[in-house]
Amino acid sequence: MTRGTPLILVVDDDSSIRQTLSRELAAAGYDTVAAADGLEGKARFEESRPDLVITDLAMPRADGLAVITAVRRIDRTPVIVLSVRGEEEDKVRALDRGADDYVTKPFSLRELLARVRTQIRRAEAGPAVEVLRFPGLEIDRARRTVVRDGQDVRLTPTELAILELLAGHAGRPVTLRQIIAKVWKGAPATTVDTVRVHVGSLRRKLEPDPANPRYIGTEPWVGYRFLAELVE
Repeated sequence: MTRGTPLILVVDDDSSIRQTLSRELAAAGYDTVAAADGLEGKARFEESRPDLVITDLAMPRADGLAVITAVRRIDRTPVIVLSVRGEEEDKVRALDRGADDYVTKPFSLRELLARVRTQIRRAEAGPAVEVLRFPGLEIDRARRTVVRDGQDVRLTPTELAILELLAGHAGRPVTLRQIIAKVWKGAPATTVDTVRVHVGSLRRKLEPDPANPRYIGTEPWVGYRFLAELVE
C-alpha cells in the first residue's frame, strides 16, 4: 500500500448499509468509496484501486461473485463478503472464487472492523515468512517442524500440509474444497470426511484441549479458520 490512509470500497445495494459502513469506517480512520451494485462496484474498483473491498453477494446488474472475479483479475486486494445468514453455499463459492473473509448479515460492526484490520495488516505485511510464530506455537516451513509450548509435535505429512495451509491464512476461513485442492491436489477420491478425519487427528496432537480449540476453529458448512494471531 502506498497511501497514508487505506481506502476501502463498499459495494452494497442497500443504501442504509452503505451509509453506515462508510460512516463507521471513516470514524475508524479509513477513507471510503461506495457503489450501489456490482457493476458500479467493478467500475469503482478500477478507478480508485482501493486497499480493501467489502461487498454484498446478492445485488442487481452484477453480483458479489462478479466483483470478486473482477478484483482477482487485477491483483490480490483483500475482499470481505457480506452474506445473509443461511447462504452457506454462497459463502463457499465466494471464498473459492477468491474472497478473503466473510461476515454474516445482520453483522456486528465491531466484528467487521476487526476483520478489516486483520486484512489490512496482512496486506501490509508483504511476502510470507518461513517461520510462523503464534502464542505457544511455532511452525518452521523450511525445516518442516512444529513446536508447541516448547515441545516438538510429530505430524504426518498430510497433517503438516493442512496446518501450514491454515496457519498461512491465519484469521481467514479456508474451505473444504480449498484444502482438498491444495493438500490432495484435487484428487477425485478425496472426500470432506477425509479432511475432517485428518483435522481431527491434527487437533488431538496440536490442541491442549481438542474440544475447545485454541488454533483450528470450525467454520460451519464452510471449512476451518486458524484462530491464533501471528506474533510480530
